[in-house]
Amino acid sequence: MTDVVMPRLSDTMEEGTILRWLKQDGEHVARGEELVEIETDKASMTYASDREGTLQRVAQEGDTLAVGEPIARIGEGTPAAPIATPHQTTPNGTPDRPERVKASPLARRVANETGVDLAEVTGSGPGGRIVKADVEAQAGPAPTASEKTPAEPAPAPTVSDVAAAKGETSTVELSRTQRTIARRMAESKATIPDFTLTADVDMEACVALRAELKRLSHDEAPTYNDMIVKACALALREHPRANGSYRDGRFELHSRVNVGVAVAVDSGDPTSGALVVPTVFDADGKALGEIARETRTLAQRVRDGSITPPELGGGTFTVSNLGMYGIRQFTAIVNPPQAAILAVGAVEPRAVVVRKKKIAARQQMSVTLACDHRILYGADAALFLARVRELLEEPAALTL
Repeated sequence: MTDVVMPRLSDTMEEGTILRWLKQDGEHVARGEELVEIETDKASMTYASDREGTLQRVAQEGDTLAVGEPIARIGEGTPAAPIATPHQTTPNGTPDRPERVKASPLARRVANETGVDLAEVTGSGPGGRIVKADVEAQAGPAPTASEKTPAEPAPAPTVSDVAAAKGETSTVELSRTQRTIARRMAESKATIPDFTLTADVDMEACVALRAELKRLSHDEAPTYNDMIVKACALALREHPRANGSYRDGRFELHSRVNVGVAVAVDSGDPTSGALVVPTVFDADGKALGEIARETRTLAQRVRDGSITPPELGGGTFTVSNLGMYGIRQFTAIVNPPQAAILAVGAVEPRAVVVRKKKIAARQQMSVTLACDHRILYGADAALFLARVRELLEEPAALTL
């Protein structure tokens, strides 16, 4: 039989979690047939078999394995005998070693504190994994003051007593995507010497252009964010350092301009929200309308969960826009190994000084460029940001 190993489904993937097997033990699997659903650091996706034969599953649903570790075997004939359960014996009559109970670290700590035997707990997590709530349900409610004997001395205040002052607290275990985002952002702030530049952009011409395109187009007109993506792509082509990366004491200048567009995923469930960055590949060579259609499609695929790892990789620059939430200005965190990220605020009317020192209301937008100082220096970043502003204030070039 041939091993099926945990595949590398993205360029940053180090491990994956088996969410759901799509084939059963002993079932025949055809080449190209969907075999298993895997959660990676970027998305959940199905993996198809690259060989034909009879399946013997090695990993169980909920198991997390490193890339390259066996998750199943496929071969001819019937599968090998199933692994003995805690109540089974091996063929020679010797009791087999019990399987390790699948439980989160927090659930194990709570079980240890409350004296709960995890073997007696039914897990409600992925693949039957035991989570904190399962242990607490098994332990039952804590004894009340009336249940204590009169001779029992009043306990001294503890950390738990202090925490109780905050009211009832629930613990949310992060998804793999959320954990990866947290780790990468912490690495970014700890390892990248960043600096920021902020500029105000007069968006009057972009507002007029969008109104005209909306009037002429039967399809939805490009958004301001689409215009920003296009402007950044053109500026990146002219300023290759902004389109590069710093790695181990050298610059890597990329030949393709691939702009990532940050998309927030918020279903109302604290365990599922995440910030996902799909990529518009070769954005500098695409028409504004093409970028608009592609960003809409990518955002929808992110929100319905059909986005694939290849669509989330390969970005050379990122645009993060919170303007739709009424945010005027913010600073984003550089997405390593990229050199910079542009944080975009709201397009809004502001009082500005125009010709002859008169004050007028004009559509303005603030943008903040966060840069990795190891590759992008102050003057370089200022020239790049000035070019982005110039393209947005005179947006005819965006339509070419």
